[in-house]
Amino acid sequence: MSAAFDLRVDKALADPQLKIALERTTGNARRKRAAAVAAWPDFAGARAAAAAIKDHAIEHMAYYLETFERNALASGALVHWARDADEACAIVVDLCKAAGAKTVTRSKSMLGEEIGLPHALAAAGLRRVETDLAEHIIQLADETPSHIIWPAAHHTKEDVAELFAAHHRDKTPTTDVESMVASARKELREDFFAAEVGISGANFLVAETGAICTITNEGNAELTTTPPRVHIVTAGIEKIVATTEHALQLTRVLVPSATGADLTQYTTFHCGPKRPGDLDGPEQFHIVLVDHGRTRMLAEMPEMLRCLRCGACLNHCVVYRAIGGHAYGGAYPGPMGSVLTPVFDGLEKSRDLPNACTLNGQCRQVCPVDIPLPTMLRGWREKSWSGGMEPAKTRLALQIWAYAAARPALYRLGQAFALPMMRLFARGGWISKMPLTSGWTAARDLPKPPGTSFITQYLSGKRAGR
Repeated sequence: MSAAFDLRVDKALADPQLKIALERTTGNARRKRAAAVAAWPDFAGARAAAAAIKDHAIEHMAYYLETFERNALASGALVHWARDADEACAIVVDLCKAAGAKTVTRSKSMLGEEIGLPHALAAAGLRRVETDLAEHIIQLADETPSHIIWPAAHHTKEDVAELFAAHHRDKTPTTDVESMVASARKELREDFFAAEVGISGANFLVAETGAICTITNEGNAELTTTPPRVHIVTAGIEKIVATTEHALQLTRVLVPSATGADLTQYTTFHCGPKRPGDLDGPEQFHIVLVDHGRTRMLAEMPEMLRCLRCGACLNHCVVYRAIGGHAYGGAYPGPMGSVLTPVFDGLEKSRDLPNACTLNGQCRQVCPVDIPLPTMLRGWREKSWSGGMEPAKTRLALQIWAYAAARPALYRLGQAFALPMMRLFARGGWISKMPLTSGWTAARDLPKPPGTSFITQYLSGKRAGR
């Protein structure tokens, strides 16, 4: 474990408020998703169909991207291609400068976080206003998102009340959620209409129409993309789908997986700039299509390009729920982030993430497009091992374990000594301190082991014919 990752994890595990905030958000999301799936007559069939839709688009990505560009240009949009994060940010900043922008509003976009767009806008001297409520909260707190659906999942409502009292013009302290939302709405209203440029992401790029689709719950995306003279979309090339019907089918599995709802409040298709006779809409409509490692993923791990960014894998991950998003150190946390971050930042810098996973498989079970996340995480571990990136003490420990595991008699002899010794340290069914286990017991307890090992119980049952 690297020192930086170790420190972030220790800080997260020592924060009792973080655990409260995370469980409020992820616990509620898990319960709602479970209810939505239970009420769905054939969720498994819909899931398989969604995976097939994504696989088809990925397999024919070049064709559908060309079709999308042709139809987007026909609608009056301008399409820009970016090979990496720096190129994408430069395109957006240049478009903002060309528009004479001083204020730029932005609706939530993880692609923007991935490419470092907030920093690029600030470096260019542009005033950036985050319009999603949770993004507004973390902008006031000068933080990065900790969840891809609920960026402020690490904050309690009490934290938010303090932030609003410190930064909003309305200084009335309150923890009433409705009052806090009203305060944010009042604070942001002027910026919606003052901004020269609005920046959004896209949930889907529809090849047959050249439209982009945004899925939100607050309506801030519509206020970000409609009043300004210029609308800029930043989207990863993997967002491409063949048809509007396919986009809607994917929406049908995305939303319950993300929030437990049937549909979001706002599912909007944007197709080109304002036309003669239109009452509103932008005068210019720019779409920035970003690669940033996706072509490489197409060759090495195409299944990851299915990802709908629903956040279900985060909500069900026992590691994420213990340490939150910031401990991961990248734009994307949780299981999906542990697969994606090595692609963007390099495995040598992020090898801790796949190694932190328990591989319990819940992430794949809840993924609406059946991404084999545990398999991919094991793949990164294998590359880390074969590339000699693991610390010497880790390699030695695993070599010792492998030596013993390959010799059943020796392995059982070790268990025969270890289990009774562990039981000596147990108090009330749990072990809070024990030699050589401080990495675990510093933040959580170990369960008292049973009197006999699993292997012994298994062999006894086998001999008894059970």
